Amino acid sequence: MLRFTVVDGSEVHFQETATEVLAVLAGRPGYVRGQIGQAYDDPHVWCLLTEWESVGAYRRALGGNEIKVKVTPFLAQAQDEPTAFEPLVVAEPGGAVTVTTTDRGPIRSRA
Repeated sequence: MLRFTVVDGSEVHFQETATEVLAVLAGRPGYVRGQIGQAYDDPHVWCLLTEWESVGAYRRALGGNEIKVKVTPFLAQAQDEPTAFEPLVVAEPGGAVTVTTTDRGPIRSRA
């Protein structure tokens, strides 16, 4: 998930560019789904959310020439914060919840 701050007057350009970027990413191996969103409570905050088969697929997807030319300059405008998350608990419609483990070691409690 990448968050962007979009200044007044550039929303249309941002959405058009983000749409092109999402289309390029959607053509990469390992891509599962993606979306572009705008915050309900702050119209200047937008996000690009993508889901990948694995972290390896995501990293490989960012390596092609088309990515370096079209996608990387756009992604560089994102807010400087963590952007890749590993899903550990997933709830499907209807309430089925799946908990998975991570290969990064046990989750530590706050206690």
